[in-house]
Amino acid sequence: MATVIASSSTGSLRRQVLPGLFLFAVSTYFLLPLYWLGIASTKSTGDLFSSPGFWFGGRPHLLVNLHTLFTHGDGIFIRWMGNSLLYSVAGAGIAALLSALAGYAIAHYAFRGRDAMFAVVLGAILVPSTALVLPLYLLMSATGLTNTIWAILLPSCVSPFGVYLARIFAASNVPVDLLEAARIDGAGDFQIFWKIAFPLLGPSLVTVFLFQFVAIWNNYFLALVMLSDAHLYPVTLGLEVWSTVTTNGSGETFDAGLVITGALVSILPMLLGFVFLQRFWRSGLTSGAVKA
Repeated sequence: MATVIASSSTGSLRRQVLPGLFLFAVSTYFLLPLYWLGIASTKSTGDLFSSPGFWFGGRPHLLVNLHTLFTHGDGIFIRWMGNSLLYSVAGAGIAALLSALAGYAIAHYAFRGRDAMFAVVLGAILVPSTALVLPLYLLMSATGLTNTIWAILLPSCVSPFGVYLARIFAASNVPVDLLEAARIDGAGDFQIFWKIAFPLLGPSLVTVFLFQFVAIWNNYFLALVMLSDAHLYPVTLGLEVWSTVTTNGSGETFDAGLVITGALVSILPMLLGFVFLQRFWRSGLTSGAVKA
């Protein structure tokens, strides 16, 4: 009996420890580049190539690096960050709203071609975004919108994955009985959507917003093709320009610490977005909405 109990305890301990070790290893793998970026941002350019990569250098240079970052080129980095926030927040917000409207309509309205439309949405998810850049450029060039903020904003307002997610969530989390009760009370379609369906779609819309926010923020290739004015660059394209161009017109050599510190600052909005919006990911928002 004692042998059986000991064997059971060993197996239970193994089932608890092994998943924990696996999760720790995976977390370390994903967090290690972020740790290196934070450490490297505290170093001078000389320390970057002379000191150990995963440990601090001699004298902390984080404040110096930040001052250089925000003052270099008449503060162009601040302009790039503002552009990225504009593109990402506006594009993700509009994409979440359009996804909610489309997903709710596909889930709760019967109309001709609904299944075909949803199949097109599923097919659009499989198309890589980079494959659409050239057609988008030709379209924007024909309408005279290249090298404007609209060349980035308009393509960012559409999210096939967001429509798919909103449709699935609307079908499962927006009760039909609740909608029918609102219609019996005399509510119109848009009133039902804004006052009943839209609040219940909250977690899915936050997910769509965050996914689209990250996609727009990291969409370097679209900005590279569409924009030629440095004052319209998002931060990803601006940092790429700094990292590939060795000298500017006056012969000044760019500092490697400038790019690394800029990369650290550029990820802060995404981290803050996840931290402050994760509370909206809650289940059971519709519990108690419909009485049995």
